[in-house]
Amino acid sequence: MILEKKKIEEHNAVLLEQHQRKFNFFKQECDTVESLVSKLQRFQIAIPSWALGTGGTRFGRFSGKGEPATLEQKIEDVGLLHALNKSSGAISLHIPWDIPQHVEKIKELAASLDLQFDAVNSNTFQDQKGQKHSYKYGSLQDVNPAVRKQAIDHNVSVIQHGVTLGSKALTIWLADGSSFPGQLNFREAFQNTLASLQEIYKNLPPDWKMFVEYKAFEPNFYSTTIADWGQSLLLASKLGPQAYTLVDLGHHLPNSNIEQIVSLLLMEGKLGGFHFNDSKYADDDLTAGSIKPYQLFLIFNELVEGMDHNGMDHATALGWMIDASHNLKDPLLDLLQSVEAIMIAYAQALLVDRAALKRAQLTNDVVQAQEILQHAFRTDVRAVVAEARLRNHAALDPVKLYQELEIRNLLITERGENSIATGL
Repeated sequence: MILEKKKIEEHNAVLLEQHQRKFNFFKQECDTVESLVSKLQRFQIAIPSWALGTGGTRFGRFSGKGEPATLEQKIEDVGLLHALNKSSGAISLHIPWDIPQHVEKIKELAASLDLQFDAVNSNTFQDQKGQKHSYKYGSLQDVNPAVRKQAIDHNVSVIQHGVTLGSKALTIWLADGSSFPGQLNFREAFQNTLASLQEIYKNLPPDWKMFVEYKAFEPNFYSTTIADWGQSLLLASKLGPQAYTLVDLGHHLPNSNIEQIVSLLLMEGKLGGFHFNDSKYADDDLTAGSIKPYQLFLIFNELVEGMDHNGMDHATALGWMIDASHNLKDPLLDLLQSVEAIMIAYAQALLVDRAALKRAQLTNDVVQAQEILQHAFRTDVRAVVAEARLRNHAALDPVKLYQELEIRNLLITERGENSIATGL
């Protein structure tokens, strides 16, 4: 399904007067508004191919209707999102769920929708049909060299798929670990994982990055071989300059100070990118900003400060991706909400008075430091985010337009009620 530009123009015409009133009010209070809008216009968040269908729980999967059953349909869905907000200009593929069969046609389709291919993601946390060796006891860490080689070969093939599509990064997340004390030797598991990653690293094109993702727990119950940012940083440092840590917001123990982690990884030049989501109890993969919006703002506060300190381009220096699971909502609506929350947090972080904050820090003025941050966080920047969309010829209110056009019903009519997306 392709969204007609006329529909967006008609939608914007109805809301334009109200929007201009709100934006002009903000403009009177902010003398840097043009710089703010310009940065928001360039900022893009990649959409994962696995998040375009209804996600599952540990106990079941309740599929929606009109889900994208093919890679082509998934690309079309991301194209819909991007047409609505002009901030979702890339798709991140998960292999082997989304192996491109007709590469040139896939690339042509993506280009026609103004989409690029972001990081490709490998899957060694599941056994695939016809697979010779099982990953039941691990993949890159496994005590069996044949299992490790199989996992290495899979990652190399994922790189090759990415090269044909124009991707520039490989994301590796491992379910490797143990469920019981004594099940494995921690040192040897880590050494096996490092040796396997080194073999994969040798196959990276010179302009590629490797993102090493970490997770404190799940699916194993006792240990995870890459359990935290320190272990990921250790691996990335040993691998070389093309290896980086990837931060998934849900992959932390409760109450972890993620913004401090982000700051230190930036300091070391080893922050590669993000998987945005939100959580209440564990790795819930909820809509970004739906539970802890202040934490999301504080993370972006450290991102903006650290990237500016290092002279990094906000839009291109890091990988910005969503990683969410939609058990109740229409996945496309959920993704629109996540992108909006991310853009709002980024805009608020851009508003922080850096000079005033530095003065407060140097004089130990704790009260003033808090006031500066909370002033930015409490500022309603929705009109600025909407203005960036308007200038990019997107919808002023993407969620509202999606609902008014009944896009999910149109997708059901086009694909049928029993179309199911690949993935979890």
